[in-house]
Amino acid sequence: MAFADSAAIEAVELVKQFGSLTAVGGVSFAVQPGELFGLLGPNGSGKTTTIHMLCTLLRPTTGTARVNSCDVVAQPLQVRRAIGLVFQETTLDRDLTAYENLLFTAYLHHIPRADAQERILELLKVMELADRRNELVRKLSGGLKRRLDIAQGVLHRPKILFLDEPTIGLDPRSRAAVWGFIGRLRQGGMTILHTTHYLEEAERSDRVGIIDRGKLIALGPPVELKKASNRPSLNEVFLHLTGRKIQESQTE
Repeated sequence: MAFADSAAIEAVELVKQFGSLTAVGGVSFAVQPGELFGLLGPNGSGKTTTIHMLCTLLRPTTGTARVNSCDVVAQPLQVRRAIGLVFQETTLDRDLTAYENLLFTAYLHHIPRADAQERILELLKVMELADRRNELVRKLSGGLKRRLDIAQGVLHRPKILFLDEPTIGLDPRSRAAVWGFIGRLRQGGMTILHTTHYLEEAERSDRVGIIDRGKLIALGPPVELKKASNRPSLNEVFLHLTGRKIQESQTE
């Protein structure tokens, strides 16, 4: 498999081993500019490890990958400048306010103060956090912290955004709010790759890669994956391919 010049993200036979453990075993896929691409699979399937390789946080054992036309091993700084990343766990400083967290992020990205002020106020408004701007992060709910995490990830206006389980642990209302903002980012043309084990979130994707035990076992638009397997849901597709349901495998 060769690199496609038009792809925003491309992985070619990515492998990551930790000693004798193979966390990712030869994953290949491409994400087109402006696409919402989902990696669907149970916990421990290799989704996060794949994202960490694409974001230059882990070096692939073998295989190659490019993000924004830059090789993740040979050109890590160029990759990092082009991407935003929201981890599963929050990276917010609990002892700073919502506004201060975003301002600190602006400093890290060398955003001029005047531009930073405008962007921060805009994001706080869009994320419905304007009235909480001066509140310490430690006092915010889980849902509000997650919105702030995402605002932090897009403050520098990256071309490509990686979201690792963006709504994990949130109540339905907070999850809907987060996805409302993701929808706005899509309308703006941002390329987004997200991981999830929530089937309803995977259904929102333009295309889905189903990953299990470090292997990509299916790839395509959700409706086509269900049609090809003659199954009514992605969970049933997963069951058809692996002999178990995604929900059942969460505890493994």
